[in-house]
Amino acid sequence: FVGSLGRCEPARPMQATPSPAPEPTTAEKMREVTSQQAAQMAVEDVVHALTSNDKEGLSTTEAFRRIQLYGYNEFEVHDEEPLWRKYLDQFKEPLILLLLASAVISVLLGQYDDAFSITLAIVIVVTVAFVQEYRSEKSLEALNKLVPPRCHCVRDGRVQDFLARELVPGDMVVFSVGDRIPADVRLIEAVDLAIDESSLTGETVPPTKHTKIINDGSEKQLAERRNMAFLGTLVRAGRGRGIVTATADRTEFGIVFRMMEDVEDPKTPLQISMDQLGKQLSVFSFGVIGVIVLVGLLQGRPLMGMFTIGVSLAVAAIPEGLPIVVTVTLALGVMRMAKRNAIVRKLPAVESLGSATVICSDKTGTLTENAMTVTRVYVHDRGTMATVTRAGYMEDGAVLVDGAVATAASQPALAKLFLASCLCNNATIRDGSIVGQPTEGALLIALKKFGLPDVRDQHERIMEQAFSSDHKFMMVACRNAAGAVAYYMKGTPDAVLQNCRTYWTSDEAHPLTPTDVDAIQRVVREMAVQGLRILAVAHGSDRAGMTFLGVVGFMDPPRAGVSDAISQLQQSGVIVTMITGDMKETAESIGQELGLFDPRHHQSVSGEALDQMNPGDLANILPSVRIFYRTIPRHKQSIVLAYKKLGHVVAMTGDGVNDAPALKQADIGVSMGQSGTDVAKEAADIILVDDNFSTIMAAVEEGKGIAYNIRNFLRFQLSTSVAALALISISTVAGFPAPLNAMQILWINILMDGPPAQSLGVEPVDPDVIKLPPRKANTPIINRALIINVLVAASLIVFGTLYVFWREGASDGFTARDTTMTFTTFVCFDMFNALSCRSSSKSVLQIGLLSNVPFLWAVGLSLVGQLGVIYLPPLQKIFQTEALYFSDLAFILCLTSSILIVDEIRKAMRSKARRHGAKSAELV
Repeated sequence: FVGSLGRCEPARPMQATPSPAPEPTTAEKMREVTSQQAAQMAVEDVVHALTSNDKEGLSTTEAFRRIQLYGYNEFEVHDEEPLWRKYLDQFKEPLILLLLASAVISVLLGQYDDAFSITLAIVIVVTVAFVQEYRSEKSLEALNKLVPPRCHCVRDGRVQDFLARELVPGDMVVFSVGDRIPADVRLIEAVDLAIDESSLTGETVPPTKHTKIINDGSEKQLAERRNMAFLGTLVRAGRGRGIVTATADRTEFGIVFRMMEDVEDPKTPLQISMDQLGKQLSVFSFGVIGVIVLVGLLQGRPLMGMFTIGVSLAVAAIPEGLPIVVTVTLALGVMRMAKRNAIVRKLPAVESLGSATVICSDKTGTLTENAMTVTRVYVHDRGTMATVTRAGYMEDGAVLVDGAVATAASQPALAKLFLASCLCNNATIRDGSIVGQPTEGALLIALKKFGLPDVRDQHERIMEQAFSSDHKFMMVACRNAAGAVAYYMKGTPDAVLQNCRTYWTSDEAHPLTPTDVDAIQRVVREMAVQGLRILAVAHGSDRAGMTFLGVVGFMDPPRAGVSDAISQLQQSGVIVTMITGDMKETAESIGQELGLFDPRHHQSVSGEALDQMNPGDLANILPSVRIFYRTIPRHKQSIVLAYKKLGHVVAMTGDGVNDAPALKQADIGVSMGQSGTDVAKEAADIILVDDNFSTIMAAVEEGKGIAYNIRNFLRFQLSTSVAALALISISTVAGFPAPLNAMQILWINILMDGPPAQSLGVEPVDPDVIKLPPRKANTPIINRALIINVLVAASLIVFGTLYVFWREGASDGFTARDTTMTFTTFVCFDMFNALSCRSSSKSVLQIGLLSNVPFLWAVGLSLVGQLGVIYLPPLQKIFQTEALYFSDLAFILCLTSSILIVDEIRKAMRSKARRHGAKSAELV
């Protein structure tokens, strides 16, 4: 989208820089004119209001004064917070603050190793989050790229070329094909002028501009202000001249700019869940301290000793590996998504897309190709309807009639139509792209698909009547090599039919009767219902009595695979809504073709109707609405906010500047990588490299898989943490000696937070996860099922470990061998528990023992480390262990594998119950 005017000479100052005047004079007399007001004013009234001259333009002196008053034609971005403050802000997260507190307490208790590991975890998490946030804070800066580097402006009575940032209201600018409009402009002259405004209005077809007043007493949408040109839009055809009515943030794009400034990035569901978890762990930690200290005091134990035990248990209960695993899991998800053509700019957005309940999608360029294509051609000769294959600007399609390939020999009436549409055409095809009007370019592509050459170089054009909103057709007169002159016309069906007296068959013209006109109009209506843009074509030797050749239907076709993606999303419980600036018929036709709109159950709502609704009315109709048409940026934001107020997690897709505020307002903004504007990309959380809506399916799959893996990790870590707490608490309350010493607890803590735990975060995504409904934003990540699994696993670990501790120490008291047996039992329970936590519903044999190689390495190295702790003398001294017999290890492995066996039985019973329920449902 971002481009220049073609000539990018080095910046040079204005022609003259006069001494600053003490007070602006003429500039003070002018009043501000909005694009809405300018569209409803005569040219001379706009020039007068802006105190300018439509012939001479402004003087350099006056322009300088206005720069002092209005500033330069560029967007000002507010001063950002310094980087050090942004970095420190990362420490405000509840879980990070709790970890900091635990690190300080560990230092006070002399547990320096634990304090170091916690601090390192904090630094890693905070730094990764800071880097991601820093890279995403450039959405406003990209708006300056909308202003082209240079422009052509009338100053001091002559056309000058200077920096567009120096334009002021009242300047006279000129532009032609390929130029970008440098400011909002009221047109004074428009010669065959067509401007591509799709990035601002969503309209696929560049509207033809004029200079007449638009004043019917009603407020006009941007797309209807045909006598205005807007900043950042691209001239596709013709040339024009106009007076600048607004610059910088006072332009229509400036309104988008201000809307983006006011939008704050919402918290993602994962961030909300992590905040809740941090608060829950805080309450739990303080509760543990209180209970243990109270019980110890009742037993008559020293206050300081009990406080030390309570604080140590609280620190052990905090899973300091949680933020690291969450961050690493998200980062790995980002890498996997990049391989699937989705670039993630904000880390938590990966998981958020898996929680999305509503996807609001822009139509043009997102659901569709943004490439006008001829799809249907009708000639009245025997009522022939032809179909044109291959969407977009590819030339390797064909024209089919009744399923057979049509040629000039088999369908001469079609050949006549295509040749006429070629001669009445100003577009060209250059390097595979269209230069000129997209509809005219589509006609040239259809000509090539039919197998005919471009014959314009064999004809001399001697007259041209450009299309206008008054007569609604374009007409040319051409002289062929033999010297014969013929007229060719294309335009709206009604306008063309009014000029026709006959219609063409295979070899001759026949009178055009009222019956024929009715039949043609019936076909036109049928094509319009299909969402096609329609042009009629005619030719003749006398412009007073033309011969009707046929009608052509154009469509911006849906992207391949989008329909399947929408179907899968809907099956998983996601609502897909189209938001577009197009007409109702076109939007509904595309919606039905994509499968997101069913007129029997859904409704479509216009932007004008939205303006008349209060928030309550909008909330009431949202469940049944699937299409919003004729919308502007303000409407898109209102729609996103309305969905969010109903509790939905909203993803917004789009590619234009008009989508940027809604992209930022949504929980997850998704922009197109190829057709997307820089502003849309910077405002988005995720960028689809291949512009394919279907890629969203891969992103949703990754998002759901990440949430699933994080929950499995939590199950493992919390069950280990609860087991350690319960083991030490029971021993303390019962008056037993400590079953584990401080170094052994530290080792278990390392395993709990280290490689075995973190490798659960890289578990391959379960294919069945995509079928699950989105996780609700207010649903805690620790749910009832997770708590039950944690308590069952922790109970097995605690009672199994206590059994070994009691069995070993019952005969001759507690020795180093007894604590070694207890310590090793706990660690082996932990490893088998990690294996069972790889999936909450599928057997280890189903997911495959070798499917997660990092997990196998992590568990293997952990077991090797445990053997080193048991058998290496230096480590024996540190951990106060002694060597065990092989029979001891065999006994421990048999006992601790029980946690895996119990979980496998639970999964098998659950799977059987699910299958039985499905069969029962089928019988019903």
